[in-house]
Amino acid sequence: MSGWEGPAAPVLEAFEAATGAFVDLVGRVDGGWDRPGLGRWDLRALVGHTARALVTVTTYLDRPAQQEDLPTAAAYLRGAGKSDGDAVFARGVSAGQELGDDPYAWVSTTADRAVTRVRAADPSTLVETIGGGMRLVSYLPTRTFELVVHSLDVAGALGLDPDVPAAALRETATLATAAVLDQGRGTDLLLTLTGRADWPADLVVVR
Repeated sequence: MSGWEGPAAPVLEAFEAATGAFVDLVGRVDGGWDRPGLGRWDLRALVGHTARALVTVTTYLDRPAQQEDLPTAAAYLRGAGKSDGDAVFARGVSAGQELGDDPYAWVSTTADRAVTRVRAADPSTLVETIGGGMRLVSYLPTRTFELVVHSLDVAGALGLDPDVPAAALRETATLATAAVLDQGRGTDLLLTLTGRADWPADLVVVR
């Protein structure tokens, strides 16, 4: 595992679990790729966007960074929340088209490539992400987050009950909590989770 030991081990475990669950979910799609997916995306675009979580980690491993600009996954999410919605939509549509005639085969191959590359990499490697330089071990939870959240979206579009591996769900929930704390909204979170207040409409990590 090339250094994926100790505190880094659960990070890799969560990513692998989320990746496997996403691939399995795509394998359950039986046509109807033009059905509604999420927002303006159809199912093809939604799956394409989700698969970008695998593509980007492979791409970034080929783009070494000179310095660490973002020390945590939560810091990355803060920047992601400011992304241009139209640009994200367009990238999703384009990614959906890249899936070709056999989306499952494309996603499965891409997933295998991503997991293989990550396993072989040093978790402390600095990679240049869209938000700046990050350690791979800090960036990878953002990929798990994307895979889990959008797998929930895909399951919803297919009318299936979500089946998220515990390791992946734990990592995603932990990152979401860290992002809320970084917003200074820890009190709101605790009051909500303990049944003392309703969830504030503006308490959102990323859409």
